[in-house]
Amino acid sequence: MRIRLTVNGHPRTLDVEPRTSLLEALRDGLGLTGAKLGCDRGECGACTVLGRGRPIYSCLALACESQDVPLETIEGLGADGLHPVQRAFIAADALQCGFCTPGQILSATALLRRGRRPTDAAIAHAMSGNLCRCGTYPKIRRAIQLVGRERSR
Repeated sequence: MRIRLTVNGHPRTLDVEPRTSLLEALRDGLGLTGAKLGCDRGECGACTVLGRGRPIYSCLALACESQDVPLETIEGLGADGLHPVQRAFIAADALQCGFCTPGQILSATALLRRGRRPTDAAIAHAMSGNLCRCGTYPKIRRAIQLVGRERSR
């Protein structure tokens, strides 16, 4: 079936099978490989993209059901240079192996877009769907706090 997705502000047309996940469409159909296949069950957050500004697990979403949802991937977030959240992750050394980093950054971005300076509880809640096998959670929290402090100035 032919579908039309809006990804990072650009309309894209793809021919996919009805069972194609959004993750497969992004990675295999559009060459956007920032979102990763981790658990394939929506438990790890490696496949996180933003749909209407909210984190969604692209491994669980069907591409054909994502046609009316403006999507944002890690590639679109830093299209004009590094995004403030990306810069903060670098400054806080909040990336180890890098596998989970795109999903972590997108979830953090969604949280920060909702408010200026999130509390530790809000950060923990917003990031609870993203696992880091390297255990760099304190640095991820520090990166989010850095951006929150910058915005509250």
